[in-house]
Amino acid sequence: MKVASTIGGLANADAVAGLPSHICIIMDGNHRWAKQRRLPGAAGHRAGARRLREVAEACADSGVRHLTLFAFSTENWERPKGEVRLLMDLMRHVMDNDLEELHRRGVRLRVIGARERFSPDIRQKMEDCEALTKDNEKLYLNVAVNFGGRWDIVQAVRRVAAEVAAGQIRLDAIDEQTVARHTSLSDLPDPDLLIRTGGDHRVSNFLLWDLAYTELYFTETFWPDFDAASLQAAITEYARRVRRFGRRE
Repeated sequence: MKVASTIGGLANADAVAGLPSHICIIMDGNHRWAKQRRLPGAAGHRAGARRLREVAEACADSGVRHLTLFAFSTENWERPKGEVRLLMDLMRHVMDNDLEELHRRGVRLRVIGARERFSPDIRQKMEDCEALTKDNEKLYLNVAVNFGGRWDIVQAVRRVAAEVAAGQIRLDAIDEQTVARHTSLSDLPDPDLLIRTGGDHRVSNFLLWDLAYTELYFTETFWPDFDAASLQAAITEYARRVRRFGRRE
């Protein structure tokens, strides 16, 4: 018997039925996928970008309501400049070429993370994609770019501190819900299932606040090979688990 999550203030009724309402994915293994095939790293990133739309559509078709993808971390800026330029170009390509189909299928896009470091044209594309899809309700797709879990907590704390300084909240009134309502995904249920592709077993500074009671699923499959069947395997494994949220059955 599964227990519905109320962490963050929003109950996840779908979790009771064994279907995760909110899935988040660390899309890892693009470079190793390419190396395994004796291809340049760019080929892996391009293959990974093509996989994004398929997985989003599979989530929508499965009844998953929320999907959050870790596309570009705050630490990824430290990669070689050529690779960063490629990732920026792929970001442009996906927004230019995949959003119309996702929009047609009822997907709503939201970009989370600090946008200031991106070029003006990329920031404009982000705004345009969000505006285009703002009324869609079949799947809420959140794409984390220039995002880090620690960054998210710091910016939430800064906002709480500003409220205290402005006299809007007392210091002794601050609790978990106070901080949670200022995080990037404050309006969503906490993730039920985190999937990490590529074989590594860590969360890599992803949604640190939100993942407190999330079920973790690690697969050796590289992201460019992670398809609808792989997604279903993860959901099936999730459905077998008993979620207690610190309580006893």
